[in-house]
Amino acid sequence: MDRERQRNILFAIAGLGIAGVVIALVVIFASGGSTKDAAGGSDVAVRKAMVAAGCTYVSKAPLPPKQDVPSGYHLDVPKLTTKVKWSTFPPSGGSHYPLWAVWGFYTQPVNPRQVVHNLEHGGVVLWWGPKVPESTVSRLRAFYNQSPTGMFGTPLAGLGNKVAVSAWTGDPARYYRDGYHGIGHLAVCPGFDEHAFTVFRDAYRGHGPEGTPLEADQEGSGP
Repeated sequence: MDRERQRNILFAIAGLGIAGVVIALVVIFASGGSTKDAAGGSDVAVRKAMVAAGCTYVSKAPLPPKQDVPSGYHLDVPKLTTKVKWSTFPPSGGSHYPLWAVWGFYTQPVNPRQVVHNLEHGGVVLWWGPKVPESTVSRLRAFYNQSPTGMFGTPLAGLGNKVAVSAWTGDPARYYRDGYHGIGHLAVCPGFDEHAFTVFRDAYRGHGPEGTPLEADQEGSGP
């Protein structure tokens, strides 16, 4: 192979390398310059479905633990009576009791300090206030029964006549690294909308920041 041909091939390879870098930069800037959490690309679709159902919707990072070390969120709540502050209400991630609640659908309130741990494991939690009609609770239960793995249901004081659904997603490889604690997702609604809740569940269930496999979140199982 003559020198001129070799030089042309090298220029061609270099050109391809530059093109690849340019494409990568375009992708990065188009996404806001950052990588997304697991299921993060579904956020637009979930927001659209929830807003169409008359719900308020937010994706928000949890408040950081007092000690930003592995399992720091567990250290924040040594007792089920420990005062806790979360970034959303109902909670969608953050500090929680070291033992999660037994997976299920409850008619009596379960301590949210435990339920947030279920969120960390990739659960989707259905919440409702004490003024929600029994007919709506029955619809929530039917929705839960469709696919109970990784699902949790509990009434919650302070929600009044509203229903809500929350999840906590994140990249397990980054969890507790450089101040990263995943993203909480919360929709608060005037009632139950099966389509919107299905979109939420299918987008976020099984994507908890701790990386717990969804099959470990079976109904009736616990710590």
